[in-house]
Amino acid sequence: MGEPTAFSADQIEDFKEAFGLFDRVGDSQVAYNQVADIMRALGQNPTNGEVKKLLGDPSADDMANKRMNFDAFLPLLAKQDAVPKGTYDDYVEGLRVFDKEGNGTVLGAELRIVLGTMGEKMKEDEIDALMQGQEDDNGCVNYEAFVKHIMSV
Repeated sequence: MGEPTAFSADQIEDFKEAFGLFDRVGDSQVAYNQVADIMRALGQNPTNGEVKKLLGDPSADDMANKRMNFDAFLPLLAKQDAVPKGTYDDYVEGLRVFDKEGNGTVLGAELRIVLGTMGEKMKEDEIDALMQGQEDDNGCVNYEAFVKHIMSV
């Protein structure tokens, strides 16, 4: 992991505003189980496992019941922001492995299996939403267009 990022005052103000939108109780705090969603709303893409690690590996009960304020959240966001992100080329290269014909496409069915079984496994409805409109008439997916689609979401 890299050095935690130093955010500008404007960024911190924007983060604080977004953080406040997740405060459902009105005590200027959020539940641990909301931290991943807040980070994603702020442009990060942590896995649930990464967030649990940042939070000190809390129990399921703590995830639901423990709360944190913005001052405790900001250093976690900075740590997550310092994590190197995958690039467009990284993702295309990863999918190229499944391009058996060498024509820039992968079988949609195979991609669905990979999304549902490798890494942070996706649920079927999440895969369906992600894959919507991506398969051609032959059930193939142009993986360069697919990566562009995912990175723009």
